[in-house]
Amino acid sequence: MPLSKHIDAEKLEHKLLKLSTKTPVSDREEYIFDYSSNRPVPKHQIPVRSSNKDLVLKYIEEELSLDGVPTLNMASFVNTSVESIPLKLISDNITKNLADNDEYPSLLEHQSRCMSILSDLWHAPKNDDGTTDTIGTSTTGSSEAIMLAGLALKKRWQEKRKAEGKSTENPNIIMSSIAQVALEKFARYFDVENRTINVNEGSEHVIDVNKIKENIDENTIGIFVILGSTFTGNFEPVEKINDLLDEVEKETGLDVKIHVDGASGAFVAPFVYPNLKWDFALPRVVSINTSGHKFGLTTAGLGWVIWKHNDYLPELLRFKLDYLGGVEETFNLNFSRPGFPVLHQYYNFLTFGREGYTKIFDSCIQNARLLSQYLTESGYYEVLSVIHEKISEDEAKKIFTLDTKDQLELGEVAVSNQGYRPGLPVVSFRFSKEFRHKYHSIPQSMISLLLRNKGFIVPNYNLSADEHDKEILRVVVRPSCNLNLLEKLIKSITESTELLLKAYDTVMEVFSADHSQEPATKKQLIHDLLLSIASDGVIDKKKAQTKLLDKEGTGHHKHKKSYRGAC
Repeated sequence: MPLSKHIDAEKLEHKLLKLSTKTPVSDREEYIFDYSSNRPVPKHQIPVRSSNKDLVLKYIEEELSLDGVPTLNMASFVNTSVESIPLKLISDNITKNLADNDEYPSLLEHQSRCMSILSDLWHAPKNDDGTTDTIGTSTTGSSEAIMLAGLALKKRWQEKRKAEGKSTENPNIIMSSIAQVALEKFARYFDVENRTINVNEGSEHVIDVNKIKENIDENTIGIFVILGSTFTGNFEPVEKINDLLDEVEKETGLDVKIHVDGASGAFVAPFVYPNLKWDFALPRVVSINTSGHKFGLTTAGLGWVIWKHNDYLPELLRFKLDYLGGVEETFNLNFSRPGFPVLHQYYNFLTFGREGYTKIFDSCIQNARLLSQYLTESGYYEVLSVIHEKISEDEAKKIFTLDTKDQLELGEVAVSNQGYRPGLPVVSFRFSKEFRHKYHSIPQSMISLLLRNKGFIVPNYNLSADEHDKEILRVVVRPSCNLNLLEKLIKSITESTELLLKAYDTVMEVFSADHSQEPATKKQLIHDLLLSIASDGVIDKKKAQTKLLDKEGTGHHKHKKSYRGAC
């Protein structure tokens, strides 16, 4: 049969199955069914006949075993672990529809409690009786929450323009080029011009505040500010932007408000940076979103968006629904959705409390800082995230300006991270300048591939468009990344890097060798190189062990290359 550069594996499999003998299987079988060997499982059409549910479960579980291990997925911000007790709470409420207010009024009550807790956490202004005028909703995630917040900004701008007898055409919104795709989607889906502010190394890979003013005009509906870049974890300076917008209003009369995209940061900042002023404590911050399923530590499918005051959510966007307890206002892009993530969030608030969340996130930051310091000290890498960078007391006073008593009951642990630059527990890194100069032919993406061979998922990707020439590797240090796992990751990164260095030296040896060198020698060098990379360095370790044991006087016989399996 001639060699082919491309084979349709599924088509060839089906062809061979038609020619093969079939195992006789009845509908009553408990250990084997047709999909075991007789015919491929249906992938594009529903099967005609029913199948044993236990065997179907076994089949699906076997296929899912090919996926990565969630704990080793260092790419994701989404929580990947659930303990047994909240899992029972989830299981008991898994069929409840959050949109069904008549049937499940308690779900609605728990949602309201969560929003009140978040409002308090984000320093919403309080009335004399201790209540707030905030309004908000749970969502399926931060993407939906951002759409809703953007819509509120747009409608409020339109209402103001109509009242002034001015045009409502050509609205625009400001955001940085590191904005998550949901922010860009809002602009495109709802016909708002996206005025993107570039980021650069000088602005620490977040929005360049100096370029905001020139992009504001009478059609600017607001600005999205990101508390935690998905590229580096760095926080955009919300307070500095707030003060700049005050200057703009004094100069032009334009009143521009801020929405904070705190998908991860709005949960992390209140606990590990209690004196950072980024939330409703700032006059221009009118709405905030966050993801419960990220650092809120719930299961996937939960986001939150809260407005500082009723007035910031236009009446036009609200829908009133009757239910047993009265009339409920709703503002969502989705309707039917599971209610258990809301219960999981409330469970976490009660279980962890301020103390628990503080200690959990402090541990995450501490481990992320250790990884940053190790990578820098290794000389192989430079780190673009900033949480490992110490700051002076004077710098800290300029950054952490919020006067709050939130941290007093918890003591030193609540402010221990305020001696460093603020950010998410994220480590973004790339080959160091010296490494790139000396080993310019080594593709950084190979580190990601080699780590994948070890089970770790560490993405390698380019920075945003204005820094697209820079590739970075990124690790999100979630609560599931304890010190033991971090040590294994550090070791794996080091081994993978040094494996590539050895491979590079081998290639250089082949190319720089005397042309009179035997072809067989070059062939062996290339063979050893490819085998070393393919085995993720295991072959090199085996050779080193063999060489060590083959020495006379060690008590070992000459090593044989045959494989001796366990009996």
